[in-house]
Amino acid sequence: MQKPMHPIHQKARRCPDGSLRGSSLRTLVLVAGSGLLAGCGMVVMDPSGDVAVQQRNLIIASTALMLLVILPVIALTFIFAWRYRASNTDATYDPEFHHSTQLEVVIWTVPLLIIIALGAMTWVSTHTLDPYRPLSRLAPNKPVPADVKPLTVEVVALDWKWLFIYPDFGIASVNEMATPANMPIVFKITSSSVWNTFYVPALAGMIYAMPGMETKLHAVMNKEGDFTGISGMYSGAGFSRMNFGFRSLTQAGFDEWIAKAKSTGAPLDRNAYLQLEKPSEAEPVRYFGSVEGGLFNAVVGLCVAPGQMCVHEMHHIDRTGGGAEASEENRQRLEYDSRRLEGGDEPSGATFPASGRPPRSLEEPEGVMPRDQPGEEGGNTPQGSGPARPEGGLAPTQLNNQPTEPHPH
Repeated sequence: MQKPMHPIHQKARRCPDGSLRGSSLRTLVLVAGSGLLAGCGMVVMDPSGDVAVQQRNLIIASTALMLLVILPVIALTFIFAWRYRASNTDATYDPEFHHSTQLEVVIWTVPLLIIIALGAMTWVSTHTLDPYRPLSRLAPNKPVPADVKPLTVEVVALDWKWLFIYPDFGIASVNEMATPANMPIVFKITSSSVWNTFYVPALAGMIYAMPGMETKLHAVMNKEGDFTGISGMYSGAGFSRMNFGFRSLTQAGFDEWIAKAKSTGAPLDRNAYLQLEKPSEAEPVRYFGSVEGGLFNAVVGLCVAPGQMCVHEMHHIDRTGGGAEASEENRQRLEYDSRRLEGGDEPSGATFPASGRPPRSLEEPEGVMPRDQPGEEGGNTPQGSGPARPEGGLAPTQLNNQPTEPHPH
């Protein structure tokens, strides 16, 4: 007669089955989770513009070249660990080994050839895909016709929206742009206040948008459809919703889009731009049926507001020897209220000292010397020894020093 098994032994026998069921359940969960990711689009690896396609090909070729070393090294690591394990007595044991010329040649030659190939690819692609370089082709084996004039689009990154100006058509739009498919495009890009990046993943790589400067991008969209453009650099509270629509249309569809903007849009002059420049989030698409001449150049020159001196005018004064006694007046005209503190339209999230207000917290940032602020203790700055802020606090001295004498130039 068989003796009953001890409960502990019974539990031990059940464990493998339970472990197997648990492992199978985890596997099913992982497979189901992977299925949910099937709807995610890899637009960077499946772009619709020729420039982005060339950039994608460069990524694939560079990765493949590096894998020529990485994969064999990973495989050999496991092979060596298995072959020369302690229990394998058939493996050669040579404690006196110290050098192999053949092995050294392989170890150094293969990576050297890969580095040379990567360097050559980088050199060629850097010049071929230079965003400032006009396009030489619309697609593989399809050069740009000599009689085709590129479409010019002037792009302004605002807080937190995008303004697109079409100088050839005299219209503008907010948070939406359109182009004909297979048409060369020249983007002129700037920013109104802080650094940003203009990025349409399906079109080309991201390009910086910087205040007081103009950057360029030459690109083409080869497929029709609706795409998404984003800001690739954090720029404040509304950054996450600083997106825009990019519409690639037929020539007839583009003509209809232009006609719609002309018929439904209000005029965009300097006053309208100054209102548009104020911070706002989730701005709806809207159009401007006319645009004041020279507006984009004024945005680049930081001189849209009345009385402001343009940056290029100051550069001209500097090249001719300076303004002498007029330098102080020029300095005041060059003060650009990029954060709109004077107008009372300060972006949300601005903090001391940029905002001109006391800090919201009594805790000092790391590395900052204590200052006497309302509600703070332990500051070592005597009251009244620095310029006063609107609420009575003291600003850091280096932010408020005024020149005591005119500039020698």
